[in-house]
Amino acid sequence: EAKLIGAVERVNQRQKAVLLDKVLEHFDGDVAGKTFALWGLAFKPKTDDIREAPSREIIDGLRARGARVQAYDPEAMDNAEAIYGEDETFQLAGNRDDVLLNADALIIATEWRQFRSPDWEALRRELTHRVIFDGRNMFDPARVAREGFDYYGIGLQSITASEANGTEEIDIDRLMTISSD
Repeated sequence: EAKLIGAVERVNQRQKAVLLDKVLEHFDGDVAGKTFALWGLAFKPKTDDIREAPSREIIDGLRARGARVQAYDPEAMDNAEAIYGEDETFQLAGNRDDVLLNADALIIATEWRQFRSPDWEALRRELTHRVIFDGRNMFDPARVAREGFDYYGIGLQSITASEANGTEEIDIDRLMTISSD
């Protein structure tokens, strides 16, 4: 039983890094000087608990590589400030759209309801790289691509905006193929 519990804990810990790995892969490991908008800090919606949250792995990994993180969460802002403070590499924003200002890409780490209906125009206007890393698979990948963004989910193949350009129908079976990542 102890071996099984240990194995489960290792898998859970590794899963926290999957989204960070996708970000690093997309940018060829070069995130220094880039700014990432982060929607969600809490482990899950309707809580302020960030102790074991994937957002911490993302924040720590990006900052260690010279990137900045601008974050928003409806409940967990005080806890994040207590852990990280605020400096030039980590800022908290007043709402979900404020984190987009001067950001290179968007990362979604918690599936809060208010993140389900993004302002696509604001995303297009603010993000210098039209890319969304969705750690909770909140969006339809084909829709995101048709909106003009590259999309990375968890357990889904990524899709680029150029793949969806001018295409009404996208092979959803291809998108749903479990990736080896």
